[in-house]
Amino acid sequence: MQVTETKSEGLSREFKIALPAAEIEEKISHRLKELAQTANMPGFRPGKVPVSVLRKKYGPSVMGEVLERAVNDSSQQALAEKGLRPAMQPEIKITEFEDGKDLEYTIAVEVLPKIKPIDFSTIKLERLVPNTKKGEIDSVLETLAKTHGESEPIKEDRKSKDGDVLVIDFLGRVDGVEFAGGKAENYELTLGSGTFIPGFEEQLTGIKVGAKTEVKVKFPENYGAAELSGKDAVFDVTVHEIKAVAPAAIDDELAKKLGGENLDALRESIKEEQEREFLTMSRMTLKRELLDKLADAHDFKVPKKLLEREFEAIWTQYQEEQNKAGDDVETATPKDQKPDVEGEKEFREIAERRVRLGLLMAEVGRSNDVQINQEDVNHQLMEEARRHPAREQEIMEYYRNTPEAMEQLSAPIYEEKVVDFILEQATVTDKKATMDDLIKAMDTDDDGKLKAKGKAKSDKKPAKKSAKKPAKKAAKK
Repeated sequence: MQVTETKSEGLSREFKIALPAAEIEEKISHRLKELAQTANMPGFRPGKVPVSVLRKKYGPSVMGEVLERAVNDSSQQALAEKGLRPAMQPEIKITEFEDGKDLEYTIAVEVLPKIKPIDFSTIKLERLVPNTKKGEIDSVLETLAKTHGESEPIKEDRKSKDGDVLVIDFLGRVDGVEFAGGKAENYELTLGSGTFIPGFEEQLTGIKVGAKTEVKVKFPENYGAAELSGKDAVFDVTVHEIKAVAPAAIDDELAKKLGGENLDALRESIKEEQEREFLTMSRMTLKRELLDKLADAHDFKVPKKLLEREFEAIWTQYQEEQNKAGDDVETATPKDQKPDVEGEKEFREIAERRVRLGLLMAEVGRSNDVQINQEDVNHQLMEEARRHPAREQEIMEYYRNTPEAMEQLSAPIYEEKVVDFILEQATVTDKKATMDDLIKAMDTDDDGKLKAKGKAKSDKKPAKKSAKKPAKKAAKK
């Protein structure tokens, strides 16, 4: 095999490879002899068909098989001998081949960058650990008390306010005509709950029992019932009763309603749940800080094709987020639409960071023999299956029979193992913090989350998605 390097620019490499005709012929003859051992043709005993006969019948197909294998094997050998690892599948073109002549082909490939070993002991990080205070637990208890409170008719003569429950009749009309689901009697509406379409509840604030009023609203452009979308509506509303919600007493009885033995046990349960949530969020913050430090400390070139693939993935994700914001054509982002200059620059910066960190983490894992065990994968597979009730078995079979999907499932597990490996060697200092402290620390979105800033060229603002509601509740958003 003769290998000639024809291009070496950055991470791009191109080679011209020639395989001698004699070597190709030897491989073809060897394959035909293998077939002869099992071939069964009329006029010949099994396994006794002459190679010359097989060559006439199967020559072209055998040649194609041999050429494919020869090209794959020789290209991998050429890259391995030069110590190169391809970032993606190489592009191979056969430039010359005729029976009896040398096989010549070219190979174009982007290689993985060489990454210098990292001394992780020089990395200094701060890990927030829970310092749950009594006030935080009390706040949760107060919320639970309100949730499980009871509403009672108000005794004083006052106007309605946020938090009150109104017992109302309503009848809605669009263009003077009643519509399906626009009518109800003795309906209990909590002011400030955001249950009804925008503007409805606000117009019932500051009203007294017995009042009859008109509520004028406009259905959202992306309202679930297409015939009502964007339409002006008028509701005749009668207020029969105003109820105030009295929080439940924070005592053992409330604790038992919530499944606890007593109030002390409920407090302990709340504390444990908050600390579990805290540690999960703290891990995210610590990981983000680690990745930020790694990204700042490394500036090696990344393969252009990997960068382009990641950029396209980010843009697709952005489109999906935009389209989830609204169902109508006006708010949807066309699939072939590209981001504007500012948006493209930001998305490419994110893509480059992701690719660089991905290569860095992969190299750390590879060079330090970081492994994931089957138990971790099985656990993640079960979690994924549980997200699809009644289809668990189908989901599990899909992953087990689809290597690409299983690889995607395993990738986050592997990344967390690499993060653990680095953290074990880094200098990590624990710092006690409250949940408020942690939330402030997480205020800046990490790279893994896309912000829908409207970077695409569109003057349309995303509208909130609204599912179609049952007819009797058309007044709701």
